[in-house]
Amino acid sequence: MVKVNQNYLKLPGSYLFSEVARRISAYSAAHPEAKITKLSIGDVTRPLVPAVIEAMHKAVDEMATYEGFHGYGPEQGYAFLREAIAQCDYAARGVDIKPEEIFVSDGAKSDCGNIGDIFGVDNVVAVCDPVYPVYVDTNAMAGRAGDFQEELGRWNKLVYMPCVESNGFSPEPPKEKADIIYLCFPNNPTGAMATREQLKVWVDYANANGSVILYDSAYEAFITGADIPHTIYEIEGARTCAIEFRSFSKTAGFTGNRCAYTVVPMELERDGASLNKMWNRRQCTKFNGVPYVVQRGAAAIYTPEGHAQIMESIDYYRQNATVIREGLTSAGFTCYGGVDAPYIWLKTPNGMGSWDFFDLVLDRANVATTPGAGFGPSGEGFVRLTAFGDAQATKEAVERVKSVI
Repeated sequence: MVKVNQNYLKLPGSYLFSEVARRISAYSAAHPEAKITKLSIGDVTRPLVPAVIEAMHKAVDEMATYEGFHGYGPEQGYAFLREAIAQCDYAARGVDIKPEEIFVSDGAKSDCGNIGDIFGVDNVVAVCDPVYPVYVDTNAMAGRAGDFQEELGRWNKLVYMPCVESNGFSPEPPKEKADIIYLCFPNNPTGAMATREQLKVWVDYANANGSVILYDSAYEAFITGADIPHTIYEIEGARTCAIEFRSFSKTAGFTGNRCAYTVVPMELERDGASLNKMWNRRQCTKFNGVPYVVQRGAAAIYTPEGHAQIMESIDYYRQNATVIREGLTSAGFTCYGGVDAPYIWLKTPNGMGSWDFFDLVLDRANVATTPGAGFGPSGEGFVRLTAFGDAQATKEAVERVKSVI
């Protein structure tokens, strides 16, 4: 008889955002008259910018000719996109990343989960708490997390690094040795940022312990502070200890187009092996590349016109974040994030539980949030709000919450 991966059976409940969607759907069915505004899932709402649309239309026309048709592309991504990334996202900031160190993919979520393929199951994994659930769940599926402790809301083999009010939602290196360390800045879900000094501590820790930092910078385009690094490779020593994940989803509105990339430096070796070569082998075996049309659209954001257009959209979402943060703060709520990040981390009033607050706001204000408890034990007592909605709907949602809570 076939044997299943028993690690999947250890996973508690459903994926966080699936559970949020289920509860919203159930409420809508019971209250069909309710007009629900979703400040929960981090999905974009603005259309693709003109430069991207033009590039994709042109690419589609190419595909209709014998000369311009593209079948299987390179698993690592087309040279035109990898070169644009290397120049505009890195060289322009004084960081030397070569095209061959860049791997274009169908999403940072995919890569954050799939990167575990090149690491042994006996590695000790450290995650921030609260944390983007993909980091935890995919390691649980692989067998690195151990067993889920229901009463504690945590896995017994993972190292949890608390990100709480007292430390400014910025984790500190664990006392025990961690082999794989997940960091995300600007942070999802708290919206916290990391300074150069804070990241240098992590880079030094990783190099001293032979660890690897998995650095998720999917939201770097939202950074406004001049002293905030946009990439971990701005930190000396990072090329020998860090893998970086980037995404076009929030930067260019590609949540439905699926395009991202992962950077694995040539110098990064562990156990005598090149992680760049290992990741390349993994991608060549399990992945057939991102469609040509989508990559042409992604490359268009690196033109002067495309860059200006996507920054206009990002500014739109930044303004939404300001509306949420300032509006709810003025009503007496304690809010964090929402400055260099599209997420606001709202403290529930009077010690109310995250899911209780979720239900209360959904019922009284018809506004959907994401309960902090779903991001880990330290997320209890908070909810995450997203700035990716329509501007007018966002303003109305904030007013409805202020009027009923």
